[in-house]
Amino acid sequence: MNVEEIIKTEKTIPLESRTLIHLSLVEHKINEVISNALKPYEVSLQQFNVLRILRGQKGKPANLSTLNERMVTKMSNTTRLVDKLIAKGYVDRVTCESNRRKVEINITAEGKEALLEMDKAMKKSELSVVKNFTEEDLKLLNKLLDKF
Repeated sequence: MNVEEIIKTEKTIPLESRTLIHLSLVEHKINEVISNALKPYEVSLQQFNVLRILRGQKGKPANLSTLNERMVTKMSNTTRLVDKLIAKGYVDRVTCESNRRKVEINITAEGKEALLEMDKAMKKSELSVVKNFTEEDLKLLNKLLDKF
């Protein structure tokens, strides 16, 4: 199905507009597939991203600015994401004794365990999204997207 059929228009869309519409449609589809994969774990894509960042810290705590810098989707509500993960028992937050304004965030053992299960679901969803592409297609697509 082409873009014109999806958005139900009979007019020819200029190539530049068609490309941007197409990218938006693809982004929406990818987010839908990933959200569905994470649904059983009751975490959002952003919460999943925070957990992966914390796991990548290899036991070292992170602060909110570190999380914000490393997020794929930049957002201002990182505190709320962390609060939700604390409520689930996936992360903990410790206030630094020497500097009360400094807050350190760590992934818990329960968070690491849950993340391993989420990783499996994410891998399946990623493979389903790119199933119609060859390895060469994916390399070319990444090369083209790097131009952004």
